[in-house]
Amino acid sequence: MDSQQSKLIVVAAWKAFASRDPGQIAAVFTPDARWIAPKDNATAVALGYASGMEGRDAIVHFLTQEFRRLFVQDVSIDFRGFYADGSTVVVEERTRATLANGRAYDNDYCFVFELEDGKVKQVREYMDTLGGQRMVFGDAAPGRIVAA
Repeated sequence: MDSQQSKLIVVAAWKAFASRDPGQIAAVFTPDARWIAPKDNATAVALGYASGMEGRDAIVHFLTQEFRRLFVQDVSIDFRGFYADGSTVVVEERTRATLANGRAYDNDYCFVFELEDGKVKQVREYMDTLGGQRMVFGDAAPGRIVAA
């Protein structure tokens, strides 16, 4: 797979994520896809959720159900770049939103997508974890802020 094709696949994946449609999102992932995120990141802690996901169904559930339980309004994603080398695509972006506890969220992210046969096989997510913790919890001890 060439770099331009890979980049187009990942751009299409982000459009599927924005749709919040489970079928569209599932279509971009392999059945055994993995989403790797930093251990105990603020989103996972606030939701009482695992730090990362194993399998397409878990990823689809997170993107369509869990994400919007924490990031409740004014969600915006500003893309800064898509960079591809073969079947690897790096995405730089900034996510802003209002959280379920009313706090403002504004964090920079880097995602590394690994593709296989035209689908997303793995995503590695990087962000400012300390800044994220401060934005989500302020001075309070980190803990679940969204009810199960």
